[in-house]
Amino acid sequence: MDAKTITKTRLPSRHVTVGPDRAPHRSYLYAMGLNAAQIAQPLVGVASCWNEAAPCNIALMRQAQSVKRGVAAANGTPREFCTITVTDGIAMGHQGMKASLVSRECIADSVELTMRGHCYDALVGLAGCDKSLPGMMMAMVRLNVPSVFIYGGSILPGTFKGKPVTVQDVFEAVGKHSVGAMSDDDLLELEQVACPSAGSCGAQFTANTMATVAEAIGLALPYSCGAPAPYEIRDTFCFTSGEKVMELIARNIRPRDIVTIKALENAATVVAASGGSTNAALHLPAIAHEAGLKFDLFDVAEIFKKTPYIADLKPGGKYVAKDMFEAGGIPLLMKTLLDHGFLHGDCLTVTGRTMAENMASVKWNPDQDVVRPANKPFTATGGVVGLKGNLAPEGAIVKVAGMKNLTFSGPARCFDSEEACFEAVKARKYKEGEVLVIRYEGPRGGPGMREMLSTTAALYGQGMGEKMALITDGRFSGATRGFCIGHVGPEAQLGGPIGLLKDGDIISIDAAAGTLSCDVSGAELEKRRKTWKPREHGYGSGALWKYAQQVGPAVAGAVTHPGGAQEGVCYADI
Repeated sequence: MDAKTITKTRLPSRHVTVGPDRAPHRSYLYAMGLNAAQIAQPLVGVASCWNEAAPCNIALMRQAQSVKRGVAAANGTPREFCTITVTDGIAMGHQGMKASLVSRECIADSVELTMRGHCYDALVGLAGCDKSLPGMMMAMVRLNVPSVFIYGGSILPGTFKGKPVTVQDVFEAVGKHSVGAMSDDDLLELEQVACPSAGSCGAQFTANTMATVAEAIGLALPYSCGAPAPYEIRDTFCFTSGEKVMELIARNIRPRDIVTIKALENAATVVAASGGSTNAALHLPAIAHEAGLKFDLFDVAEIFKKTPYIADLKPGGKYVAKDMFEAGGIPLLMKTLLDHGFLHGDCLTVTGRTMAENMASVKWNPDQDVVRPANKPFTATGGVVGLKGNLAPEGAIVKVAGMKNLTFSGPARCFDSEEACFEAVKARKYKEGEVLVIRYEGPRGGPGMREMLSTTAALYGQGMGEKMALITDGRFSGATRGFCIGHVGPEAQLGGPIGLLKDGDIISIDAAAGTLSCDVSGAELEKRRKTWKPREHGYGSGALWKYAQQVGPAVAGAVTHPGGAQEGVCYADI
Protein backbone atom coordinates (compact mmCIF):
# COMPACT_ATOMS: atom_id res chain seq x y z
CA MET A 1 0.00 0.00 0.00
CA ASP A 2 1.26 3.52 -0.80
CA ALA A 3 -0.03 6.95 0.24
CA LYS A 4 -2.40 7.12 -2.76
CA THR A 5 -4.32 4.03 -1.68
CA ILE A 6 -4.62 4.64 2.07
CA THR A 7 -8.12 4.11 3.42
CA LYS A 8 -9.37 5.56 6.67
CA THR A 9 -10.81 2.37 8.09
CA ARG A 10 -8.10 2.25 10.76
CA LEU A 11 -7.11 5.93 10.99
CA PRO A 12 -8.24 8.32 13.76
CA SER A 13 -9.46 10.96 11.28
CA ARG A 14 -12.34 8.71 10.25
CA HIS A 15 -14.07 9.93 13.42
CA VAL A 16 -14.27 13.49 12.04
CA THR A 17 -14.34 13.06 8.25
CA VAL A 18 -16.26 9.89 7.30
CA GLY A 19 -20.00 9.32 7.08
CA PRO A 20 -23.18 11.44 7.16
CA ASP A 21 -22.88 12.01 10.92
CA ARG A 22 -19.68 13.96 10.36
CA ALA A 23 -21.12 16.57 8.01
CA PRO A 24 -20.87 19.30 10.69
CA HIS A 25 -17.21 18.43 11.28
CA ARG A 26 -16.43 18.51 7.57
CA SER A 27 -18.12 21.90 7.26
CA TYR A 28 -15.37 23.38 9.43
CA LEU A 29 -12.73 21.90 7.13
CA TYR A 30 -14.47 23.32 4.06
CA ALA A 31 -14.50 26.69 5.83
CA MET A 32 -10.68 26.65 5.84
CA GLY A 33 -10.46 26.07 2.09
CA LEU A 34 -10.11 22.30 1.98
CA ASN A 35 -11.88 20.36 -0.74
CA ALA A 36 -13.52 16.94 -0.59
CA ALA A 37 -10.42 15.15 -1.87
CA GLN A 38 -8.22 16.75 0.80
CA ILE A 39 -10.71 15.89 3.54
CA ALA A 40 -10.70 12.28 2.36
CA GLN A 41 -6.91 12.08 2.71
CA PRO A 42 -5.06 11.34 5.98
CA LEU A 43 -4.84 14.41 8.22
CA VAL A 44 -1.28 15.05 9.38
CA GLY A 45 -0.59 17.27 12.38
CA VAL A 46 2.40 19.55 11.79
CA ALA A 47 3.32 20.69 15.30
CA SER A 48 5.75 23.55 15.69
CA CYS A 49 7.32 25.09 18.77
CA TRP A 50 7.62 28.41 16.96
CA ASN A 51 7.72 31.60 19.00
CA GLU A 52 9.53 34.91 19.23
CA ALA A 53 11.16 34.16 22.59
CA ALA A 54 14.60 33.25 21.21
CA PRO A 55 16.54 32.39 18.04
CA CYS A 56 16.08 28.66 18.78
CA ASN A 57 12.50 28.71 17.58
CA ILE A 58 12.24 31.66 15.23
CA ALA A 59 12.84 29.62 12.04
CA LEU A 60 10.37 26.84 12.83
CA MET A 61 7.30 28.38 11.22
CA ARG A 62 9.13 28.76 7.90
CA GLN A 63 10.37 25.17 8.11
CA ALA A 64 6.85 23.96 8.90
CA GLN A 65 5.71 25.27 5.51
CA SER A 66 8.22 22.99 3.80
CA VAL A 67 6.90 20.06 5.83
CA LYS A 68 3.35 20.86 4.72
CA ARG A 69 4.41 20.94 1.08
CA GLY A 70 6.00 17.51 1.52
CA VAL A 71 2.86 16.06 3.13
CA ALA A 72 0.66 17.48 0.36
CA ALA A 73 3.00 16.18 -2.36
CA ALA A 74 2.57 12.68 -0.92
CA ASN A 75 -1.25 12.90 -0.89
CA GLY A 76 -1.77 13.90 2.71
CA THR A 77 -3.52 16.93 4.21
CA PRO A 78 -1.30 18.87 6.63
CA ARG A 79 -2.83 20.72 9.60
CA GLU A 80 -0.39 23.08 11.28
CA PHE A 81 -0.51 24.05 14.95
CA CYS A 82 1.87 25.53 17.50
CA THR A 83 2.72 24.77 21.09
CA ILE A 84 4.76 26.61 23.72
CA THR A 85 8.47 26.73 24.34
CA VAL A 86 10.37 28.07 27.33
CA THR A 87 13.86 29.01 26.20
CA ASP A 88 16.49 28.20 28.79
CA GLY A 89 18.99 30.85 27.74
CA ILE A 90 16.49 33.55 28.65
CA ALA A 91 14.95 31.71 31.61
CA MET A 92 18.42 31.02 33.09
CA GLY A 93 19.57 32.48 36.39
CA HIS A 94 16.23 33.66 37.80
CA GLN A 95 12.78 32.39 38.73
CA GLY A 96 11.87 31.88 35.07
CA MET A 97 13.98 28.71 35.00
CA LYS A 98 11.38 27.03 37.22
CA ALA A 99 9.17 26.96 34.12
CA SER A 100 11.71 25.17 31.90
CA LEU A 101 11.33 21.49 32.77
CA VAL A 102 7.62 21.98 33.43
CA SER A 103 7.34 23.14 29.82
CA ARG A 104 8.49 19.72 28.60
CA GLU A 105 5.35 18.18 30.09
CA CYS A 106 3.19 21.03 28.80
CA ILE A 107 4.52 20.56 25.27
CA ALA A 108 3.87 16.82 25.31
CA ASP A 109 0.42 17.32 26.85
CA SER A 110 -0.64 20.09 24.48
CA VAL A 111 0.46 18.19 21.37
CA GLU A 112 -1.40 15.14 22.67
CA LEU A 113 -4.56 17.16 23.30
CA THR A 114 -4.49 18.86 19.91
CA MET A 115 -3.99 15.56 18.12
CA ARG A 116 -6.70 13.82 20.17
CA GLY A 117 -9.23 16.61 19.85
CA HIS A 118 -8.97 16.79 16.06
CA CYS A 119 -8.23 13.12 15.34
CA TYR A 120 -5.09 13.64 13.28
CA ASP A 121 -3.58 10.49 11.77
CA ALA A 122 0.13 11.28 11.95
CA LEU A 123 2.53 13.83 13.38
CA VAL A 124 5.52 15.76 12.15
CA GLY A 125 6.99 17.71 15.08
CA LEU A 126 9.43 20.61 14.82
CA ALA A 127 11.36 21.71 17.90
CA GLY A 128 14.22 24.07 18.65
CA CYS A 129 15.03 24.78 22.28
CA ASP A 130 16.09 22.31 24.97
CA LYS A 131 12.86 20.96 26.47
CA SER A 132 10.88 21.15 23.26
CA LEU A 133 12.88 18.31 21.70
CA PRO A 134 12.13 15.66 24.35
CA GLY A 135 8.64 17.11 24.83
CA MET A 136 7.84 16.59 21.15
CA MET A 137 9.36 13.10 21.08
CA MET A 138 7.42 12.18 24.24
CA ALA A 139 4.19 13.21 22.50
CA MET A 140 5.04 11.09 19.46
CA VAL A 141 5.66 7.98 21.56
CA ARG A 142 2.61 8.64 23.73
CA LEU A 143 0.24 9.04 20.77
CA ASN A 144 1.97 6.29 18.78
CA VAL A 145 0.74 7.53 15.41
CA PRO A 146 3.28 7.51 12.56
CA SER A 147 5.64 10.38 13.36
CA VAL A 148 8.80 12.12 12.17
CA PHE A 149 10.82 14.50 14.33
CA ILE A 150 12.53 17.60 12.92
CA TYR A 151 15.11 19.72 14.73
CA GLY A 152 15.04 23.38 13.76
CA GLY A 153 18.83 23.45 13.53
CA SER A 154 21.68 25.06 15.43
CA ILE A 155 22.82 28.65 15.51
CA LEU A 156 26.02 29.72 13.74
CA PRO A 157 28.99 30.65 15.95
CA GLY A 158 29.76 34.29 16.56
CA THR A 159 33.15 35.96 16.28
CA PHE A 160 34.73 38.05 19.05
CA LYS A 161 38.19 39.51 18.56
CA GLY A 162 38.91 37.00 15.79
CA LYS A 163 37.83 33.92 17.74
CA PRO A 164 34.60 31.87 17.48
CA VAL A 165 32.24 32.27 20.43
CA THR A 166 28.91 30.92 21.68
CA VAL A 167 26.45 31.99 24.34
CA GLN A 168 28.53 29.94 26.80
CA ASP A 169 31.26 32.56 26.44
CA VAL A 170 28.77 35.28 27.37
CA PHE A 171 27.68 33.48 30.53
CA GLU A 172 31.32 32.97 31.51
CA ALA A 173 32.09 36.59 30.65
CA VAL A 174 29.72 37.65 33.45
CA GLY A 175 32.12 35.99 35.90
CA LYS A 176 35.13 37.65 34.27
CA HIS A 177 33.40 41.00 34.43
CA SER A 178 32.58 40.52 38.12
CA VAL A 179 36.30 40.26 39.01
CA GLY A 180 37.44 43.02 36.68
CA ALA A 181 38.88 40.69 34.05
CA MET A 182 36.58 42.06 31.31
CA SER A 183 35.62 45.64 30.60
CA ASP A 184 32.10 46.98 30.18
CA ASP A 185 32.80 47.67 26.50
CA ASP A 186 34.08 44.14 25.82
CA LEU A 187 31.11 42.57 27.58
CA LEU A 188 28.75 44.70 25.49
CA GLU A 189 30.53 43.79 22.25
CA LEU A 190 30.55 40.07 23.14
CA GLU A 191 26.83 39.96 23.89
CA GLN A 192 26.10 41.66 20.58
CA VAL A 193 28.12 39.24 18.41
CA ALA A 194 27.83 35.86 20.19
CA CYS A 195 24.52 34.81 18.59
CA PRO A 196 24.55 35.89 14.92
CA SER A 197 21.69 33.85 13.45
CA ALA A 198 18.54 31.84 14.03
CA GLY A 199 19.01 28.45 15.65
CA SER A 200 19.59 26.71 18.96
CA CYS A 201 22.79 27.03 21.01
CA GLY A 202 25.57 25.77 18.76
CA ALA A 203 27.63 23.53 21.01
CA GLN A 204 26.78 20.10 22.42
CA PHE A 205 24.46 21.61 24.99
CA THR A 206 21.01 20.13 25.64
CA ALA A 207 19.35 21.07 22.33
CA ASN A 208 22.09 19.59 20.13
CA THR A 209 22.43 16.62 22.47
CA MET A 210 18.75 15.78 22.08
CA ALA A 211 18.97 16.46 18.34
CA THR A 212 21.75 13.87 18.17
CA VAL A 213 19.48 11.56 20.18
CA ALA A 214 16.64 12.07 17.69
CA GLU A 215 18.71 10.62 14.85
CA ALA A 216 20.23 7.86 16.99
CA ILE A 217 16.89 6.75 18.42
CA GLY A 218 15.47 6.61 14.89
CA LEU A 219 12.75 9.30 15.01
CA ALA A 220 14.53 11.78 12.68
CA LEU A 221 15.90 11.36 9.17
CA PRO A 222 19.68 10.86 8.89
CA TYR A 223 21.61 14.15 8.63
CA SER A 224 18.48 16.23 9.30
CA CYS A 225 19.39 17.21 12.87
CA GLY A 226 22.89 18.44 12.09
CA ALA A 227 22.25 21.16 9.52
CA PRO A 228 22.32 24.66 11.07
CA ALA A 229 19.09 26.66 11.04
CA PRO A 230 20.17 29.17 8.36
CA TYR A 231 21.21 26.49 5.85
CA GLU A 232 18.77 26.19 2.95
CA ILE A 233 19.16 22.41 2.97
CA ARG A 234 16.89 22.40 6.01
CA ASP A 235 13.94 22.99 3.68
CA THR A 236 14.81 19.78 1.81
CA PHE A 237 14.95 17.80 5.05
CA CYS A 238 11.59 19.26 6.10
CA PHE A 239 9.93 18.52 2.76
CA THR A 240 11.26 14.97 2.79
CA SER A 241 10.06 14.45 6.37
CA GLY A 242 6.56 15.45 5.23
CA GLU A 243 6.71 12.89 2.42
CA LYS A 244 8.16 10.25 4.71
CA VAL A 245 5.41 10.46 7.31
CA MET A 246 2.90 9.52 4.59
CA GLU A 247 4.95 6.42 3.81
CA LEU A 248 4.94 5.55 7.53
CA ILE A 249 1.12 5.78 7.54
CA ALA A 250 0.93 3.47 4.55
CA ARG A 251 3.29 0.96 6.19
CA ASN A 252 1.82 1.45 9.68
CA ILE A 253 5.24 2.08 11.22
CA ARG A 254 4.76 3.74 14.59
CA PRO A 255 7.06 5.37 17.18
CA ARG A 256 6.86 2.40 19.57
CA ASP A 257 8.11 0.17 16.77
CA ILE A 258 11.15 2.43 16.69
CA VAL A 259 11.69 3.47 20.33
CA THR A 260 12.76 0.17 21.89
CA ILE A 261 15.25 -0.57 24.67
CA LYS A 262 17.93 -1.08 22.03
CA ALA A 263 17.09 2.29 20.44
CA LEU A 264 17.26 3.98 23.86
CA GLU A 265 20.67 2.39 24.40
CA ASN A 266 21.76 3.76 21.03
CA ALA A 267 20.58 7.20 22.13
CA ALA A 268 22.50 7.03 25.42
CA THR A 269 25.57 5.91 23.50
CA VAL A 270 25.66 8.98 21.25
CA VAL A 271 25.17 11.25 24.27
CA ALA A 272 28.25 9.84 25.99
CA ALA A 273 30.30 9.64 22.79
CA SER A 274 29.60 13.28 21.95
CA GLY A 275 30.15 14.63 25.48
CA GLY A 276 26.49 15.62 25.54
CA SER A 277 24.31 17.22 28.18
CA THR A 278 23.56 15.54 31.50
CA ASN A 279 19.92 16.46 30.82
CA ALA A 280 19.74 13.45 28.50
CA ALA A 281 19.70 11.28 31.62
CA LEU A 282 16.43 12.99 32.50
CA HIS A 283 14.86 13.00 29.03
CA LEU A 284 15.67 9.46 27.86
CA PRO A 285 13.87 7.87 30.85
CA ALA A 286 10.91 10.19 30.17
CA ILE A 287 10.71 9.12 26.50
CA ALA A 288 10.98 5.47 27.54
CA HIS A 289 8.21 6.00 30.09
CA GLU A 290 5.81 7.04 27.32
CA ALA A 291 6.37 3.67 25.64
CA GLY A 292 5.88 1.77 28.89
CA LEU A 293 9.59 0.90 29.05
CA LYS A 294 11.80 1.09 32.12
CA PHE A 295 15.01 2.91 31.29
CA ASP A 296 16.09 5.03 34.25
CA LEU A 297 19.17 7.05 35.16
CA PHE A 298 21.08 3.91 36.17
CA ASP A 299 20.33 2.24 32.82
CA VAL A 300 21.59 5.38 31.08
CA ALA A 301 24.68 5.42 33.30
CA GLU A 302 25.50 1.80 32.45
CA ILE A 303 25.70 2.77 28.78
CA PHE A 304 27.77 5.84 29.62
CA LYS A 305 30.27 3.64 31.48
CA LYS A 306 31.22 1.60 28.43
CA THR A 307 31.01 4.26 25.70
CA PRO A 308 34.14 6.00 24.36
CA TYR A 309 34.21 9.80 24.21
CA ILE A 310 35.04 10.64 20.59
CA ALA A 311 33.54 14.01 19.53
CA ASP A 312 35.56 17.17 20.16
CA LEU A 313 32.57 19.40 20.77
CA LYS A 314 32.07 22.37 23.06
CA PRO A 315 31.78 22.90 26.00
CA GLY A 316 34.46 20.26 26.71
CA GLY A 317 36.05 20.48 23.25
CA LYS A 318 36.57 23.08 20.54
CA TYR A 319 33.95 22.54 17.81
CA VAL A 320 30.23 23.29 17.41
CA ALA A 321 27.35 21.54 15.63
CA LYS A 322 28.00 23.34 12.33
CA ASP A 323 31.52 21.87 12.29
CA MET A 324 30.31 18.34 12.89
CA PHE A 325 27.66 18.66 10.17
CA GLU A 326 30.28 19.80 7.69
CA ALA A 327 32.64 17.01 8.73
CA GLY A 328 29.99 14.34 8.06
CA GLY A 329 27.12 14.99 10.43
CA ILE A 330 25.62 12.82 13.15
CA PRO A 331 25.83 9.76 10.84
CA LEU A 332 29.64 10.09 10.88
CA LEU A 333 29.58 9.78 14.67
CA MET A 334 27.11 6.90 14.54
CA LYS A 335 28.98 5.07 11.76
CA THR A 336 32.20 4.68 13.73
CA LEU A 337 30.27 3.69 16.85
CA LEU A 338 28.37 1.06 14.84
CA ASP A 339 31.50 -0.25 13.13
CA HIS A 340 33.18 -0.81 16.50
CA GLY A 341 30.24 -2.51 18.17
CA PHE A 342 28.80 0.31 20.29
CA LEU A 343 25.42 0.61 18.53
CA HIS A 344 22.61 -1.83 17.78
CA GLY A 345 22.35 -1.87 14.00
CA ASP A 346 19.08 -3.79 13.83
CA CYS A 347 16.88 -0.97 15.19
CA LEU A 348 14.10 0.28 12.91
CA THR A 349 14.06 3.98 11.98
CA VAL A 350 11.67 6.44 10.32
CA THR A 351 13.32 5.73 6.98
CA GLY A 352 11.62 2.33 7.16
CA ARG A 353 15.08 0.79 7.20
CA THR A 354 17.32 -0.30 10.06
CA MET A 355 20.09 1.78 11.55
CA ALA A 356 22.68 -0.46 9.90
CA GLU A 357 20.99 -0.09 6.52
CA ASN A 358 20.96 3.70 6.94
CA MET A 359 24.69 3.67 7.78
CA ALA A 360 25.71 1.30 4.99
CA SER A 361 26.64 4.07 2.56
CA VAL A 362 28.18 6.43 5.13
CA LYS A 363 31.90 6.80 4.49
CA TRP A 364 34.46 7.75 7.12
CA ASN A 365 35.96 11.19 6.56
CA PRO A 366 39.69 11.07 7.36
CA ASP A 367 40.15 14.78 6.58
CA GLN A 368 38.44 16.03 9.74
CA ASP A 369 39.26 16.06 13.44
CA VAL A 370 35.83 16.78 14.91
CA VAL A 371 35.06 13.09 15.48
CA ARG A 372 37.64 10.44 16.25
CA PRO A 373 37.32 6.77 15.32
CA ALA A 374 35.64 4.88 18.14
CA ASN A 375 38.76 2.74 18.61
CA LYS A 376 40.91 5.87 19.08
CA PRO A 377 38.86 7.93 21.58
CA PHE A 378 39.79 10.89 23.71
CA THR A 379 38.92 8.73 26.70
CA ALA A 380 37.78 5.12 26.91
CA THR A 381 34.66 5.98 28.91
CA GLY A 382 31.95 8.42 27.98
CA GLY A 383 31.75 12.15 28.46
CA VAL A 384 28.92 11.75 31.00
CA VAL A 385 29.07 9.61 34.16
CA GLY A 386 26.45 8.34 36.61
CA LEU A 387 27.21 8.50 40.34
CA LYS A 388 25.79 6.79 43.41
CA GLY A 389 26.59 6.73 47.14
CA ASN A 390 25.30 7.68 50.57
CA LEU A 391 24.75 11.24 49.36
CA ALA A 392 22.85 10.08 46.26
CA PRO A 393 21.07 6.75 46.87
CA GLU A 394 18.86 7.44 43.82
CA GLY A 395 21.83 8.52 41.74
CA ALA A 396 23.37 11.66 40.29
CA ILE A 397 25.04 12.66 37.04
CA VAL A 398 28.18 14.57 36.01
CA LYS A 399 29.64 15.62 32.66
CA VAL A 400 33.36 14.84 32.55
CA ALA A 401 34.10 15.57 28.87
CA GLY A 402 37.28 17.63 28.70
CA MET A 403 38.06 17.27 32.41
CA LYS A 404 41.54 16.14 33.51
CA ASN A 405 40.84 15.35 37.16
CA LEU A 406 38.02 12.92 37.93
CA THR A 407 38.14 13.10 41.73
CA PHE A 408 37.41 15.88 44.21
CA SER A 409 37.01 16.12 47.98
CA GLY A 410 36.24 19.12 50.13
CA PRO A 411 34.03 20.68 52.79
CA ALA A 412 30.41 21.42 52.01
CA ARG A 413 29.12 24.98 51.74
CA CYS A 414 25.32 24.75 51.73
CA PHE A 415 22.78 27.02 50.05
CA ASP A 416 19.01 26.54 49.98
CA SER A 417 18.50 28.20 46.59
CA GLU A 418 20.43 29.02 43.44
CA GLU A 419 20.11 32.75 44.09
CA ALA A 420 21.86 32.45 47.47
CA CYS A 421 24.76 30.56 45.92
CA PHE A 422 25.04 32.91 42.93
CA GLU A 423 25.23 35.95 45.22
CA ALA A 424 28.01 34.28 47.23
CA VAL A 425 29.90 33.47 44.02
CA LYS A 426 29.42 36.95 42.61
CA ALA A 427 30.77 38.45 45.85
CA ARG A 428 33.51 35.77 46.02
CA LYS A 429 32.30 34.70 49.45
CA TYR A 430 33.60 31.16 49.14
CA LYS A 431 36.91 29.36 49.52
CA GLU A 432 38.91 27.42 46.99
CA GLY A 433 38.45 23.69 47.49
CA GLU A 434 34.90 23.89 48.81
CA VAL A 435 31.99 21.88 47.46
CA LEU A 436 29.11 24.26 46.90
CA VAL A 437 25.77 22.58 47.62
CA ILE A 438 22.60 24.01 46.05
CA ARG A 439 19.53 22.21 47.34
CA TYR A 440 15.74 22.53 47.33
CA GLU A 441 15.99 22.95 43.55
CA GLY A 442 14.70 19.47 42.65
CA PRO A 443 11.51 18.69 40.70
CA ARG A 444 9.28 19.10 43.77
CA GLY A 445 11.39 21.41 45.88
CA GLY A 446 12.06 24.07 43.28
CA PRO A 447 9.54 23.39 42.02
CA GLY A 448 10.78 22.77 38.50
CA MET A 449 14.38 21.52 38.84
CA ARG A 450 16.22 24.60 37.62
CA GLU A 451 19.51 24.64 35.73
CA MET A 452 22.50 26.33 37.37
CA LEU A 453 24.47 27.70 34.41
CA SER A 454 24.66 31.26 35.72
CA THR A 455 26.44 30.07 38.86
CA THR A 456 28.77 27.55 37.22
CA ALA A 457 29.66 29.93 34.40
CA ALA A 458 30.44 32.70 36.90
CA LEU A 459 32.82 30.34 38.73
CA TYR A 460 34.58 29.56 35.47
CA GLY A 461 34.75 33.21 34.57
CA GLN A 462 36.42 33.89 37.93
CA GLY A 463 39.05 31.25 37.16
CA MET A 464 37.70 28.85 39.79
CA GLY A 465 36.02 26.27 37.55
CA GLU A 466 38.63 23.57 38.16
CA LYS A 467 39.20 24.48 41.82
CA MET A 468 35.68 23.97 43.13
CA ALA A 469 32.92 21.41 42.90
CA LEU A 470 29.17 21.98 42.94
CA ILE A 471 26.37 19.52 43.65
CA THR A 472 22.63 20.05 43.38
CA ASP A 473 19.30 18.25 43.32
CA GLY A 474 18.54 20.58 40.42
CA ARG A 475 20.03 20.39 36.92
CA PHE A 476 22.85 21.82 34.88
CA SER A 477 22.84 23.32 31.44
CA GLY A 478 24.53 21.42 28.67
CA ALA A 479 26.86 24.43 28.61
CA THR A 480 28.05 23.75 32.16
CA ARG A 481 31.60 22.54 32.59
CA GLY A 482 33.71 21.68 35.62
CA PHE A 483 32.99 19.33 38.51
CA CYS A 484 29.25 19.95 38.63
CA ILE A 485 26.97 17.13 39.79
CA GLY A 486 23.23 17.32 39.20
CA HIS A 487 20.05 15.25 39.65
CA VAL A 488 21.14 14.26 43.19
CA GLY A 489 18.35 12.06 44.53
CA PRO A 490 16.34 11.78 46.61
CA GLU A 491 15.97 15.54 46.46
CA ALA A 492 16.13 17.72 49.58
CA GLN A 493 12.39 18.42 49.56
CA LEU A 494 11.75 14.70 50.10
CA GLY A 495 14.28 14.40 52.92
CA GLY A 496 17.16 13.17 50.79
CA PRO A 497 20.67 13.24 52.29
CA ILE A 498 21.54 16.41 50.35
CA GLY A 499 18.98 18.24 52.50
CA LEU A 500 20.62 16.99 55.71
CA LEU A 501 24.13 18.23 54.94
CA LYS A 502 25.76 20.91 57.09
CA ASP A 503 28.54 23.33 56.29
CA GLY A 504 31.88 21.58 56.77
CA ASP A 505 30.72 18.03 56.05
CA ILE A 506 33.32 16.46 53.77
CA ILE A 507 31.99 15.48 50.36
CA SER A 508 33.93 13.09 48.12
CA ILE A 509 33.37 12.71 44.38
CA ASP A 510 34.98 10.00 42.27
CA ALA A 511 33.79 10.08 38.68
CA ALA A 512 36.11 7.22 37.76
CA ALA A 513 34.56 4.93 40.35
CA GLY A 514 31.08 6.47 39.97
CA THR A 515 30.63 7.49 43.61
CA LEU A 516 29.26 10.52 45.48
CA SER A 517 29.48 10.35 49.25
CA CYS A 518 29.79 12.36 52.44
CA ASP A 519 31.65 11.56 55.66
CA VAL A 520 28.45 11.63 57.72
CA SER A 521 27.39 8.30 59.25
CA GLY A 522 23.98 6.79 58.64
CA ALA A 523 23.17 7.23 62.33
CA GLU A 524 24.03 10.91 62.22
CA LEU A 525 21.95 11.45 59.07
CA GLU A 526 18.96 9.80 60.81
CA LYS A 527 19.49 12.04 63.83
CA ARG A 528 19.45 15.12 61.60
CA ARG A 529 16.36 13.88 59.77
CA LYS A 530 14.33 13.96 63.01
CA THR A 531 14.63 17.75 63.19
CA TRP A 532 14.41 18.35 59.42
CA LYS A 533 11.37 19.89 57.75
CA PRO A 534 10.70 20.41 54.03
CA ARG A 535 11.11 23.96 52.79
CA GLU A 536 8.12 26.14 51.95
CA HIS A 537 8.68 27.11 48.32
CA GLY A 538 5.77 29.53 48.16
CA TYR A 539 4.13 28.20 45.00
CA GLY A 540 0.65 27.40 46.27
CA SER A 541 -1.22 27.56 42.98
CA GLY A 542 -0.82 27.56 39.22
CA ALA A 543 1.25 25.40 36.91
CA LEU A 544 4.23 25.11 39.23
CA TRP A 545 2.03 23.95 42.13
CA LYS A 546 0.33 21.41 39.87
CA TYR A 547 3.69 20.11 38.67
CA ALA A 548 5.01 19.75 42.22
CA GLN A 549 2.01 17.62 43.17
CA GLN A 550 2.44 15.23 40.24
CA VAL A 551 6.13 14.98 39.43
CA GLY A 552 8.16 11.88 40.16
CA PRO A 553 11.88 11.57 40.96
CA ALA A 554 14.68 12.58 38.61
CA VAL A 555 15.99 9.01 38.49
CA ALA A 556 12.90 8.03 36.47
CA GLY A 557 12.82 11.17 34.31
CA ALA A 558 10.77 13.56 36.49
CA VAL A 559 7.56 12.46 34.78
CA THR A 560 4.02 13.43 35.74
CA HIS A 561 1.77 10.52 34.71
CA PRO A 562 1.78 6.71 34.87
CA GLY A 563 3.05 6.25 31.31
CA GLY A 564 2.54 3.68 28.60
CA ALA A 565 2.66 0.73 30.99
CA GLN A 566 -0.67 1.81 32.50
CA GLU A 567 -2.32 2.71 29.21
CA GLY A 568 -5.66 1.09 28.47
CA VAL A 569 -6.27 2.33 24.93
CA CYS A 570 -3.58 3.92 22.76
CA TYR A 571 -4.65 7.05 20.84
CA ALA A 572 -3.46 5.55 17.55
CA ASP A 573 -5.96 2.71 17.95
CA ILE A 574 -9.10 4.71 18.78
